[in-house]
Amino acid sequence: MKIQPPVRPVTGGSESPAGTERAAGKPQASSGPSAGVDRVALSPLSAQIAALESSLAADPAFDAKRVEAIKQAIVDGRLSVNADTVADRMIASALAMFDRRA
Repeated sequence: MKIQPPVRPVTGGSESPAGTERAAGKPQASSGPSAGVDRVALSPLSAQIAALESSLAADPAFDAKRVEAIKQAIVDGRLSVNADTVADRMIASALAMFDRRA
């Protein structure tokens, strides 16, 4: 996919590129009092997404201090892993994925 450079708006005057209607001396069409004004309407979903983003930014998904403590425990050899608990949670996660697909 090729990304095109942004298109610069025609500002009029001597900066207008040759070959445009304004540069050729033709008047530019106006569509009423709001001519030249861009408007954007956002759906209610965009407000929900913005609220979700701000809540995620305020409450991080992980505790950086706890991650650092676990890293240090691994380096020091102090981390103990309960294999039964890990296996049980992996099985529960796999079953939950299969339930979502059905």
